[in-house]
Amino acid sequence: MAVALALATRRPVVALLTAATVWTADLIAVGLKVPFDRPRPFITEPQPKPLFIGVRGDSFPSAHAATSFAAAVLLTSLFPRRWPLFFGLAVAIAFSRVYVGVHYPGDVLAGAALGVLVAIALPRLVIALRPPRRTPPAD
Repeated sequence: MAVALALATRRPVVALLTAATVWTADLIAVGLKVPFDRPRPFITEPQPKPLFIGVRGDSFPSAHAATSFAAAVLLTSLFPRRWPLFFGLAVAIAFSRVYVGVHYPGDVLAGAALGVLVAIALPRLVIALRPPRRTPPAD
């Protein structure tokens, strides 16, 4: 979606910012899975059987929820009128992870919160770390 918006608006930075935000959220979510070490629902719960079991690794937090909400927040900041589309898709992705039985609801809520935080914090961090502009000396 970000690539399509970047092409449609002739603003390639949209795709670059979205990719950086999504990848950052994903890396943090995957990194957090190790210390939390929470098994997936289909491992700990005998019933119901999951719709999809081809998932590996731990459950908390949901990286899918983190990346989809990170993208939704970032894209909403760039295209505010399209927020229902962005957040509708993010909610659908997060819900689908619970529906198919690969995450608990708390996993997707934590992932969504992580994605929102990354999308808010990352641009501010980049701005804060940017070297100050040098003004030319006055004559």
